[in-house]
Amino acid sequence: MPSTVSRRTFLKRSSLAFTAPLILPRVSLGQSPNSKLQLAAIGVGGQGGSDLAAVFSSGKVDVVAICDVDETTLNGAAATYKEARKYFDWRELFDKEAGNIDAVCVGTPDHMHAPMAYSAISLGKHCYCEKPLTQEVYEARQLRLAAERAGVATQMGNQIHAHACYRNAAQMMQDGVLGKVKEWHSWISNGYGGKDLARPAAEDPIPETLKWDLWIGVAPYRPFKTALYHPHRWRDWRDFGTGALGDFACHIFDPVFMGLGIGAPLRITAEAPEFNEEVWPYWEIIRYEFPGTAMTAGDTVRATWYDGGKRTGPEAMGLPADAVLPDAGSVIVGEEGAMVLPHCDKPALLYPADKFKDFKQPELPTLNHYHQWVNACLGTDTATSNFSYAGPLAETVLLGDVANRCAGQTIEWDAANLRVTNLAEANGLLRTPYREGWQIEGLG
Repeated sequence: MPSTVSRRTFLKRSSLAFTAPLILPRVSLGQSPNSKLQLAAIGVGGQGGSDLAAVFSSGKVDVVAICDVDETTLNGAAATYKEARKYFDWRELFDKEAGNIDAVCVGTPDHMHAPMAYSAISLGKHCYCEKPLTQEVYEARQLRLAAERAGVATQMGNQIHAHACYRNAAQMMQDGVLGKVKEWHSWISNGYGGKDLARPAAEDPIPETLKWDLWIGVAPYRPFKTALYHPHRWRDWRDFGTGALGDFACHIFDPVFMGLGIGAPLRITAEAPEFNEEVWPYWEIIRYEFPGTAMTAGDTVRATWYDGGKRTGPEAMGLPADAVLPDAGSVIVGEEGAMVLPHCDKPALLYPADKFKDFKQPELPTLNHYHQWVNACLGTDTATSNFSYAGPLAETVLLGDVANRCAGQTIEWDAANLRVTNLAEANGLLRTPYREGWQIEGLG
């Protein structure tokens, strides 16, 4: 049966990895008689399970170890990956399997992404980590820097990055089809949390199959409540998720970042309903201002994010009043036209329709985001949503979560020094202390 390693044992051993220089990894394919990538997966249900299946479908992977805090989920995965050793505690997995694995997939709730991915990288392991990469801005910066020092192959789980719909849209922006871009609008109809959602006073018995303390991990401890956190609603809660923005913006901002070469924002302002300490707002409007690039008009370019049904109408985006907008996506507005880009759906629509009626869009193929990472681990490809790209994208998204905790005030951002220059209290929102006994040097 899976067991757990003591915190003291793991922290004592892992502290050596964090204080010593990171060593460039060499894929230990000699451990496998068929020269496949030796993989461990942490979080093997839901999206984590989908990630594992997609990575395994490359045919180039041996699943050596699997880890999940839910015994039912873990056993379900073990029925598929029959040779994999089972663990409840990811720290024990690293403690026992570090010499047997080359790479790690992290597919857990947001609050555990950084501790797990950072620990894997510190051991010289390649890493695939679900979006939004981390829960906090500081964590995203440290994860990027650690990956660059280690020279490992990394990939964030914004798999639509490799889809033809996003790749072709990015290509059109780079080709100047819209002219210089002035602004863009992005949205998702979903909203999480809500003003009426509060932490219950009562608690329920912890299911025998669930290791609740391990699920809580680095977050502040709270009692278990059925169907309120695990396995689905954790995204509502500030301690565990990142709200609708964190869930979707690493997808929906992605093609614009690719196409325009967007960097860190200069300033961010948020509108949100009354503040709730426990949960994310059920709607928000977040306005970003970025330095201009070669593909944008003027010294700066503006972006607006909407969720929870707060999207503005097409005319406010420079489109005809009868333009049909998807439930999720972007409108990119240039000096010579505008593009409606649905979130992983039909090809982009270009306006004015008459001007672009005969325009032939690029036909870049859809790539396999997961196989690309596997091949990068094996040294035969490059993972294009690696942490050097995905880290700054995640920082931008997570700065929106900082701004919505300071709604109505503009945050001036100094990316080079990782600080807010005009609002001292906002700097305290860039990182959250980890729970006692779960500290990892360099994080939290």
